[in-house]
Amino acid sequence: MANRQYPSPPRPARSAPVALQREATRATANIRVTSPQIDANAPIPERHTEYGEGRSPALRWQTTGGARSYAVLVEDPDAPTAEPFVHWLAWNIPPDMHELPEDIRADTKPQPPSGIRQGRNDRGSIGWFGPRPPAGDAPHHYHFQVLALDAMLDLEEGASRDDLLRTIDGRVIAKGELVATSQAPTQQ
Repeated sequence: MANRQYPSPPRPARSAPVALQREATRATANIRVTSPQIDANAPIPERHTEYGEGRSPALRWQTTGGARSYAVLVEDPDAPTAEPFVHWLAWNIPPDMHELPEDIRADTKPQPPSGIRQGRNDRGSIGWFGPRPPAGDAPHHYHFQVLALDAMLDLEEGASRDDLLRTIDGRVIAKGELVATSQAPTQQ
């Protein structure tokens, strides 16, 4: 029998827009977002991916006057899905916090700082799920998005991105992002 090659199913050209590009997150001010481990438009270190240790990276953002809380969303719009793949959702970050430490986990130490709630990622677990783009794909872009909100949110742990976007609609006073890339390691 001949060895047949079957074509891969076609991939969407690009999924729906990431959270910061949606109407629910409209804002008039910007936030500068940085990370001590990740440079803008550069590859994410392997320890923060599922090919490595799967540790969430530390994130920092500038203070926003009038903020009552912050939310973080990490999405991959290059995933072969109709919506960007959600890697992390966190909200009710207190207004006096302007950074998250590395390696925040939902079920082990270290736990998120007090009061912070985390949502369900598209792997189906709560908390950070690091990048794991399919082998052979061009680099995927990961949008680390921070939103300054005018309130703490009445949203249960494990909520989805859609739940979060519905809840923050009209509450975003400033927003910003850090975009970095990841690609499957090459076989040697």
